[in-house]
Amino acid sequence: MMDNSYNAIMARKNDIIRNAVGMDYSEFERGGITFDYEAMMDATGYTIEELQRVQAMFSIGNTPLIELKNLTALARKCASKGKGARIFIKDEASNPSGSFKARRACTSVYHAKKLGYKGVIAATSGNYGAAVACCAAMAGLKCIVVQECYDSKGIGQPEIIEKARKCEALGAEVVQLTVGPELFSTVLQLLEETGYFNASLYTPFGIAGVETLGYEVAMQCRERLGKDPDVVVCTNAGGGNLTGTARGLRKAGCSAKIIGASVNLKGLHMASDDQFNRKSFTTGHTGFGVPYAVDPDHSDVPRSAARPLRYMERYVTVTQGSVFYITECLASLEGLEKGPAGNTSLAAAFRLAQDMDEDQIIVVQETEYTGAGKHINPQLSFARQNGIEIIFGDPKDEIPGKSIILPAHPSLIQVNDMDLDHIRRSRIKRAVGSHKDELTDEDIRYLIEETNSNEEFVRKAVAEL
Repeated sequence: MMDNSYNAIMARKNDIIRNAVGMDYSEFERGGITFDYEAMMDATGYTIEELQRVQAMFSIGNTPLIELKNLTALARKCASKGKGARIFIKDEASNPSGSFKARRACTSVYHAKKLGYKGVIAATSGNYGAAVACCAAMAGLKCIVVQECYDSKGIGQPEIIEKARKCEALGAEVVQLTVGPELFSTVLQLLEETGYFNASLYTPFGIAGVETLGYEVAMQCRERLGKDPDVVVCTNAGGGNLTGTARGLRKAGCSAKIIGASVNLKGLHMASDDQFNRKSFTTGHTGFGVPYAVDPDHSDVPRSAARPLRYMERYVTVTQGSVFYITECLASLEGLEKGPAGNTSLAAAFRLAQDMDEDQIIVVQETEYTGAGKHINPQLSFARQNGIEIIFGDPKDEIPGKSIILPAHPSLIQVNDMDLDHIRRSRIKRAVGSHKDELTDEDIRYLIEETNSNEEFVRKAVAEL
């Protein structure tokens, strides 16, 4: 009998993960605080062309790039003369499972089957679980999805419950937990007991799968518009969406500016039982976006392949009410009813476009499916049941956990810039830890790459520790 206490499981985590991913992460450690990120990514063994071939086997990818002409016209009404970039959206909801995460999932599932695993396990709030379940069904593999679904009273958000329903509908066994620290240990125990593949969101296989998305954005813009996009906006949570998209854009030789966007949930703690149901967004918010940027390796693998600070050139937030509003605009003006994750970037892009010239291109690189609990009506009803005030007004007055303010006019939709340099300094502090006086030149180069900065910035940040 194995000791399955929390401490015992966590003590075995490195061996469990090594067996469940088929990758020895220690091969990429270079001493000190440094590890070779690109060597880890290359170790997947898949080129862009091979990833496209694998995804085509699952009917994934080559999703349409749609110009939002009516939303662009509305943005121009709110902008000064000559301003208002053309807004495009990559319709990832047309993937089999209804989101871009199908790209992540199929790479992991394909690799698991190639290595002879009998099943896959994923820890996720939902969209990724549905994607893994979908691809596992196609590949003939078993699938277990582990979710944090409820608070201690057994109450779950409509969006999360809908995602659980979809995972089960696609053949997965869904293990539902209350919010808390047991998610990681439960996944480790299941991996050990079943011998299944760890189809984590944060393996190199998952992130490499998203590279095709960025690559397609660049190629479709060139073929259709004869130019690269000027800006690509990525909803940012755990960082894999932005990381993979940016890497794909770079591999296509595209120099578009990469902007991350999250819903502002400042003041709400993601692991708090009493705050769990006081937020109306389960992903794409600052509660994931900031911690995972500062400490990407606090995930279910030793070294996360999702490292958004390496690629992010600007990081903005929008309010919950603004995202709900733009969701309705997308449906009523463009005939596209989509879920909240991609609409986080769309709300940001709507405002960002107003500061760009009319001949410029801004691309929102994802959409997701909607329906049942993911739709804004049950989300707003659930918020009201939990005592959240819902009014029309100025979104800048919104207080997460207390109010949702729908813009009284589209011109009131704004973005707020996060202090990227502050986040970079926090990342350096987390990476350096107690090794400040032991840093080598190689460590400094690593920190420069980690924060997409320069030597002067890194050495000054280290000196201030």
